[in-house]
Amino acid sequence: MVKDYGSYSRHLVAVDCIIFGFDGENVKILLVKRDFEPQKGHWSLMGGFINSAETSDQAASRVLNTLTGLENIYLEQLKCYSEIEREPTARIISVSYYALINIEKNIQINERYNAQWFDLQDFPSLIFDHNEMVADAVLRLRRRASTRPIGFELLPEKFTMKDLQNLYEAIFNEQYDKRNFISKINALDILVKTEEKDMTSSKKGSYLYRFDEEKYNKKIAEGFMFKI
Repeated sequence: MVKDYGSYSRHLVAVDCIIFGFDGENVKILLVKRDFEPQKGHWSLMGGFINSAETSDQAASRVLNTLTGLENIYLEQLKCYSEIEREPTARIISVSYYALINIEKNIQINERYNAQWFDLQDFPSLIFDHNEMVADAVLRLRRRASTRPIGFELLPEKFTMKDLQNLYEAIFNEQYDKRNFISKINALDILVKTEEKDMTSSKKGSYLYRFDEEKYNKKIAEGFMFKI
């Protein structure tokens, strides 16, 4: 039986990207200032329509690359938003993604979009349903960070234990006891302690660590459970 698909309603499909970073103290979110109506001049997530020759994953990667110049970023599909009147100009269904970026990388922010990093605890109200998207992304980030080592995507390749503790405190908006946190991290046995030190924190310095992805993958294959 041949169906006449032309008789069905047609909708626009877009992607919107919630881009998280970490500056050593706070989780940040990258926003763009909208330069067209409706809501011109207001802050927004970075997004775009899905082209006919690409998947939603490819569209999200393209949007991120256009804004930051980066490729191979941690990117995860979050949720589909399909409220009938979520945008006033047309029926637009949006597939949201969240991305994790190491701010210390050589990010070339495209000046065309008037992008700016804001603290996750203090950013301006966003257009349409973008505030809801951010809230959903934060919940997903916390869930993932407690059961997977995705937090390392927000850190430089080498980091101190203090950097790591600051990150998890920022993600979960909690304070941890230093000794207990270090003990829990060491028990996971997925970090490599280098001979290098960060000398900016004290005269004695703090040892730098790196995440051992190969060791982590091997432990996962053996039934290891990551839990913070």
